[in-house]
Amino acid sequence: MSEAVTRTVTTPPGLLASLDPLLREWLPRQRWFAGKGRPVTGFTLVEATELLPATSKLGLYHLLVRAHQPVVPSHGAPGHPGDCYQLLIGVREALPPRLAPALIGHVPTGPLAGRTVYDALHDTRPAELLLEALRTRARIGRLRFDRDPGQDIRSGLVPRVVTAEQSNSSVVYGDTFILKLLRRIVPGVNPDLELPLALAREGCPRVPAPTAWMVADIAPAADPVVQAGPVDIAGQPYVLGVLQPFLQGASDGWELALRELAKGEDFGAEARALGRATAEVHTALARALPTVTLGHMQLRLMVDGMIERLDAAVQAVPALRPYAGGLRSAFTALGDLAAEGRTWTAQRVHGDLHLGQCLRSPSGEWWLIDFEGEPARPLAERRMPQPAVRDIAGMLRSFDYAARSADPPQADWAETCRAAYCSGYAEASGRDPRTDPVLLRAYETDKAIYEVVYEARHRPDWLPVPLAAIDRLASTGHLT
Repeated sequence: MSEAVTRTVTTPPGLLASLDPLLREWLPRQRWFAGKGRPVTGFTLVEATELLPATSKLGLYHLLVRAHQPVVPSHGAPGHPGDCYQLLIGVREALPPRLAPALIGHVPTGPLAGRTVYDALHDTRPAELLLEALRTRARIGRLRFDRDPGQDIRSGLVPRVVTAEQSNSSVVYGDTFILKLLRRIVPGVNPDLELPLALAREGCPRVPAPTAWMVADIAPAADPVVQAGPVDIAGQPYVLGVLQPFLQGASDGWELALRELAKGEDFGAEARALGRATAEVHTALARALPTVTLGHMQLRLMVDGMIERLDAAVQAVPALRPYAGGLRSAFTALGDLAAEGRTWTAQRVHGDLHLGQCLRSPSGEWWLIDFEGEPARPLAERRMPQPAVRDIAGMLRSFDYAARSADPPQADWAETCRAAYCSGYAEASGRDPRTDPVLLRAYETDKAIYEVVYEARHRPDWLPVPLAAIDRLASTGHLT
């Protein structure tokens, strides 16, 4: 490909129909599939792009498909239309043994009859094609690849898929770049690209600056779900992936904390440094993007939402019932301050901050990654300004989770880390989150309630971890 390549593509009719029975079996087994526990009843093709001819030895399709699943409406709300997923489908006569784990199936009918299809992200040639398209700023059908002209992308970097991914998929190129491909796709400005770009413009060193990105320019008519939705997302591009520098030798914050715990080592210095890094990111975001003042009405809505989530959680998890009154007081106390005229500043935040979203360099510097926010939340909600304490509360809960993963649990370790993190945050921002205990308690309580519901549904053995925090938060406003 040469610079700014543009290529039109055609897709054979009947492609999705021929893949449908295979995808119904394969898609729910993927770690990043969001609709587990409910069968897939069908698919709608949002967009299909042929990247390599299916008639060649190796064919390659880029698909955006909406998976339909039965949903029982709640509280009068309409059923969910189904999530849209990004698929990279490879086509071969037969798979070599190295690609056996990527098998989707053998196509019996249709334009690919007799061929074998598989998840092509595990294959070297398709992964190389994506990097080359980003390097050359290619346009292939409705797929648009772009990059920062100030950063170079070398060709010939050897790709390897990261096997430990959860909600998305990643490919590392040499030890130079990492491409994060979003799997569940929504139209609109994705914070996982928007916020790192804004931080790069501010020169914030705590977040890797995006090198390149890929989007799909989808006409509203191509996706009836979006066409019938809010006006502000119809016709907006779908962000598909972001290429960033690969932080070679960096340690995952969660794994690092567990290792230090297992060795009986103090983590306070690391927690303090992580607090400083968080404050630097928040300060840069507040400079780069608009901030708002939350007055009585906005805070009333926020408190009402917290109380609604509490009431729903108490119904879903009976173990919460003895604590309901105390937990509610965390939210009503915030509402009382708002009624007295207290205001807070809201800004763009990470939105899902915990130890697993942080990386530490071999030299001891901390980076924050994965600004997508909570993927289950609507995109508009994830892009709303929030009090910065939302991120802080998430990290405090993460220290608690790490400490209670030890055998026996190390409550003192968690308290030391929580205090050190807040002190580090204060050093860099000039604002200690502990000086606003009512707001901090409300956000940590909201987070702990979410954790109780999640663990009760998915990991019952972990339920005692958030319940211990529930017991503390229901009875006191003191957090550290």
